Amino acid sequence: MLRNHQERTARVLGVAPVGARVDVDGVPGFLDQAKHPSWRDPNAPPPEVGDELHVVVLDADREPPRLSALQQDIDNARRLRDAP
Repeated sequence: MLRNHQERTARVLGVAPVGARVDVDGVPGFLDQAKHPSWRDPNAPPPEVGDELHVVVLDADREPPRLSALQQDIDNARRLRDAP
């Protein structure tokens, strides 16, 4: 089960113009194109099937859960987890 703000490793299963379908330890997830570094950095390679990505769970309640591979979102999740 995935929880919001949790960091995990995701494996890319499929890529489309809108994002990537991923697997996180048997749980399906979705990585919107805007939440992959290649969307903001033209030097970053786009996701490909088989890639493993360090991600954070943005919305575990969506079907499938929404994830992000952006360092800014990972840093925000860490701050939220560390907040009292």
